[in-house]
Amino acid sequence: MNRYEEIAISTDFIPLGQFMKMMNVLDSGGMVKAYLQDIGVLVNDERVYQRGKKLYPGDSVTVDDIGTFVVSKE
Repeated sequence: MNRYEEIAISTDFIPLGQFMKMMNVLDSGGMVKAYLQDIGVLVNDERVYQRGKKLYPGDSVTVDDIGTFVVSKE
């Protein structure tokens, strides 16, 4: 069963790599970087490999076999 979780940010946007660290699905920033380079994630149903991709409230990030995480505003 895949997770669904909203994660609130206090800024207007957040880089994908930083958001993935907040999701607590990978242990370190290095693992996030390697995962994005090798596998990527779905951002709003589009495969993305750049950890600097800006995410805004309402955007969804789907990690294969883990779940979907939605950016929300604090």
